[in-house]
Amino acid sequence: MSFIARILACAALALGTVVFWSSVYAQTGPTIVPPSPRAGSPAPSVRRSTPVRPGLPTVAEIVVEGTQRIEPETVRSYMLIKEGDPIDPDRVNESLKGLFSTGLFSDVTFRLERDVLFVRVVENPIINRIAFEGDKELEEDTLRNEVQLRPRIVYTRTRVQNDVKRILDLYRRTGRFAASVEPKVVQLPQNRVDLIFEIEEGPLTGIRRISFIGNREFSDRSLREAIQTAETRWYRFLSSDDTYDPDRLTFDRELLRRHYLRNGYADFRVVSAVAELTPDRKDFFITFTIEEGKRYKFNALTIQSKIKDVKPEAIQPVIEIEAEDWYDSEAVDNTVLKLSNAVGDLGFAFVSVLPNVKRNRTKRTIDIKFVVQEGPRVFIERIDIGGNIRTLDKVIRREFQVVEGDAFSSTKLRRSRTRIQNLGYFSRVDVNNVPGSEADKTVIKVDVAEQSTGELSVGAGFSSQSGPLVDLRVRERNLLGKGQDLRASITIAAERQNFDLGFTEPYFLDKELSFGLDGFHTASSNVSEFEAISTGAGIRLGYRLTDNWSHRVRYTLRRDEITNVESDASKFIRAEEGTDFVSVVGHDLSYDRRNSRIEPTDGYFVKLSNDVAGLGGDISYLKSVLSGKYFYSIAQSWVVSTRAEIGHIEGFNDDGVRISDRFFLGGDKLRGFDNGGVGPRDTSTDDALGGKVVYSGTVELVFPLGLPKQFGVSGAIFTDAGSLTDLDFDDPVIVDTASLRWSAGFGVAWRSPFGPVRLDFAVPLIKEDFDETENIRFNFGTRF
Repeated sequence: MSFIARILACAALALGTVVFWSSVYAQTGPTIVPPSPRAGSPAPSVRRSTPVRPGLPTVAEIVVEGTQRIEPETVRSYMLIKEGDPIDPDRVNESLKGLFSTGLFSDVTFRLERDVLFVRVVENPIINRIAFEGDKELEEDTLRNEVQLRPRIVYTRTRVQNDVKRILDLYRRTGRFAASVEPKVVQLPQNRVDLIFEIEEGPLTGIRRISFIGNREFSDRSLREAIQTAETRWYRFLSSDDTYDPDRLTFDRELLRRHYLRNGYADFRVVSAVAELTPDRKDFFITFTIEEGKRYKFNALTIQSKIKDVKPEAIQPVIEIEAEDWYDSEAVDNTVLKLSNAVGDLGFAFVSVLPNVKRNRTKRTIDIKFVVQEGPRVFIERIDIGGNIRTLDKVIRREFQVVEGDAFSSTKLRRSRTRIQNLGYFSRVDVNNVPGSEADKTVIKVDVAEQSTGELSVGAGFSSQSGPLVDLRVRERNLLGKGQDLRASITIAAERQNFDLGFTEPYFLDKELSFGLDGFHTASSNVSEFEAISTGAGIRLGYRLTDNWSHRVRYTLRRDEITNVESDASKFIRAEEGTDFVSVVGHDLSYDRRNSRIEPTDGYFVKLSNDVAGLGGDISYLKSVLSGKYFYSIAQSWVVSTRAEIGHIEGFNDDGVRISDRFFLGGDKLRGFDNGGVGPRDTSTDDALGGKVVYSGTVELVFPLGLPKQFGVSGAIFTDAGSLTDLDFDDPVIVDTASLRWSAGFGVAWRSPFGPVRLDFAVPLIKEDFDETENIRFNFGTRF
């Protein structure tokens, strides 16, 4: 009950008591002194036995006045004093309190005339309608779910004030601390009211300044980068990190702790985190008071095994930390995980690795002994999944490598989390285990946060040969929450048009077997003086061999046509004009050790593809491509990636390999060169002829540009190299040097609110005089 409501209740109670005892005094004399009433006491549920003072008059009748909806007998039931009872002051006071505490009455007075006790009540009104005015940022349904009052409920000031507080708390959770709520009451006939909450939402309460006290080794700017809360700036209009959130502030304390422990400050602690509201209630000043402590280095790193068949020297190489390295708590956690996995791979399902830390404050060193021992035998009782609104439970559950009843394995649990993360459906995946119903059982809790899985990408580019290019792609990677993939793409350019449609069911027949259908139509003339039209369809079937190995087989039937050959085109192209049907059986064998398929920062990926044409159709060939990528993080947000690819095709027809089946090199795989800008060429017409052997590679470094992380802008420097060579025929007008081409350049990537944007600028460093170049490539897209 609010302070004002308590004052009003006490005043009414006191007034009723005074009026009543004045009437008693007029009849019996001043022999009774009533005690001071106290509002808010609960109504009596049973009649209490109160000692009766001798010589008091009795109540012959109780008359209830002023009731409208409530029956008089209901009023009498809330009273402790009954007909025939002596007029005892304690019972009268308790009866008065009981009537007020019901919340049904705004006023109650007692009046005694002779031996008749008159009880006059004023009923609280009934709420007819609840309305909200001024709510623009929050949906009305959200507000209705927050308040406790409802239509046809008794109106009381206390309940209204409580709902006002709830609405204000709701706005504060959304960052609007300047919000105000004024309840208005509209009187209606039959003791009914309309309750209107007039809301002044006010602006978002921002963060005017974030300060740090006690930091000597790190500047305020670097610490602001380490936390999630950010100072209010105009460019953060699509982010909520610059609005005050007490829960986020608590998380910032943890982020600061992680930052210092990652950099060797093992004694670090946050003394306080204070948020002060400015006098105009528009912004907050946030101040973190910290104690950095001393910086420590690793010293001795040893392993003690309490498992008989696990020798410390066998798993010692797992420890990648070296003595004299600065202490890093994340490195310790990663080592514990790697040791657990290494012992688990030896066949021990129940393993516990405990790091015993010994700190030498004088030398500022830390010794760590990793104790490997058998953990308690624990089995999985059940797997609980939460946070998935659109995605079906079975889509997540089928990625687990354990089921209910299996022995608990941290290794399998980690792999399961990676598999769920690699789906690309969730921005956050938390997999934890909590105690089960018994000591030897555990419950796995999965909490996910869904992200956009629909993609709408628009690409634009400029080529010195092809001119402007527009590419539209639509894809839904989690169709109807079932994990199915549906995609469609259209490319329109001056010299290229493409349409592609594909569908993939990742768990065909509820087995770990992916099934896909594809259809396509391509018309291209951007590599030489002819138009290549290809129309066809395909079917795919893929499966996992192990956690890292996967295999896919596919069949494609297509109709290829070489047409619209220019009169001045190369004679080798004119000779291939016509239509062929191609039947291709192929497979892809992949080995994937990346830490993430979405945004890898560590690990590698290798893929071997073979296509055989000739099982039906007009064309026969064997085409093989071996490719790989490697990622390595040299520092936080600094990632080096390398790519290599080599391909070869050999034809079994008398005419060799057609131009539409040969490799072409340039564009994305060899920036600085046009599509088809490298390789064998007819010098008499300057037409690219493609080649049977191709290789290319890339080394790229992605790094932050020093801008606030909220910008999402990163830079890249890269170098590409490669070559294309070999034809089935030779002629004096054909140049085929097989020489290495090399380019270098830089790029800028921006994770914009509308999707990823990438701009690359490349310059050829080694090229041939007949090569075609391209310097600028631009792409952007969005997701839905």
